[in-house]
Amino acid sequence: MKSYQIFSDSSCDLPVSLLEQYQIQLIPFYLSFDAENYYKENIEISNEEFYEKLMQKNVFPKTSLPSVQDYIKAFKPVLEEGQDLICLCLTHKFSGSFQSAVNAKQILEEQFPEAKIHIIDSIQATAGQGILLLQLAYMKEAGYPIEKCVEDINHLKSTARIMFTVNTLEYLAKGRRIGKVTSLAGDMLDIKPLIQLKEAELIPYSKVRGRKKSLNKIFMMVEEYFKETGENPKKYDFCIANATTMEDALYLQGLLEDFIGRKINYPIFQIGVTIGSYVGPGGIGICFVKKFNSI
Repeated sequence: MKSYQIFSDSSCDLPVSLLEQYQIQLIPFYLSFDAENYYKENIEISNEEFYEKLMQKNVFPKTSLPSVQDYIKAFKPVLEEGQDLICLCLTHKFSGSFQSAVNAKQILEEQFPEAKIHIIDSIQATAGQGILLLQLAYMKEAGYPIEKCVEDINHLKSTARIMFTVNTLEYLAKGRRIGKVTSLAGDMLDIKPLIQLKEAELIPYSKVRGRKKSLNKIFMMVEEYFKETGENPKKYDFCIANATTMEDALYLQGLLEDFIGRKINYPIFQIGVTIGSYVGPGGIGICFVKKFNSI
C-alpha cells in the first residue's frame, strides 16, 4: 500500500502532543489585530499571547486563510517523496481555506499526475475538526488505504457535533458568523447563549443566566442528543474544547466522564487563534464524533 500524509489547516486546534504522535502537518491561518500586520497561527503568535491581548484590550482581530501557495509549499515535498495525501479543512461556510487547498490540488495534479490528493471539507471547526482528524490518524495507523479513509471520514463527519457556550455573542457578531444565533442575543445581565455546531451550521439552542448554569446546560445538550438519537455514547469519541477557563473545562470533563463511563485521555483542546477570534475568551464546549471502527 502506498504511504500517505495527513494534513489539516490550523483551525483543528489539535494539541501539539497529538500532532507529533500521529505526524500530522498543519497549514496555518493568519491573524491580525490592525488589518496590516499578520501573524501565522501557532508559529508567530501563541494562544497565550492571543488571549492575553484580547482580555487586556478591546480588540476584535481579523483572520486570513492560508493561501494556495501555502498549501502548495506544504504539499509539494510530500508528493516529491512519492506519497499521497489527505487534507482536512475548516468548513467552507466559515472560511475559504478549503477552496485554497482545492486550488492547490488542481495545480499539483498537473505536476504529479500519479498522485492521489484528497481535500476534505470537515463541516466542522476547532476540536470538532480536531477529533475528526484523529479518526483519520487512527484509520491510517490501522492500515486503511487512502481511498477507504476518504470514504469513511466523509461518513463520519456528519456525526460530529460541538455543544458550546460563549461569554458574549460580540465576537461572533463582529466576525459576521452569528447567523441564526442572533436569536439568542439578550439584554439581561450575564446571559449565556448555548449553541450547537452541526454540519457547518451554528444552531441556537437556548440561553441561561450564569456561567455555571451554562456549563451544566452544555452537558445536558449532550445527554439529550444521545437520548433523542438513540445512539450509544460508547461508540463515540469525546473531547473538551476550551479557550481560557481550564477550571470550567475540567468540571465539564468530569460530568462527561461520569455520563460515558470512562476517562477522557485526551488533553483539553485549547481553542486556537482562528476560532478564538470568533468565540472570544471563555468559549467552551463538548465535542464528539462516532469512532472510526463503529461505523
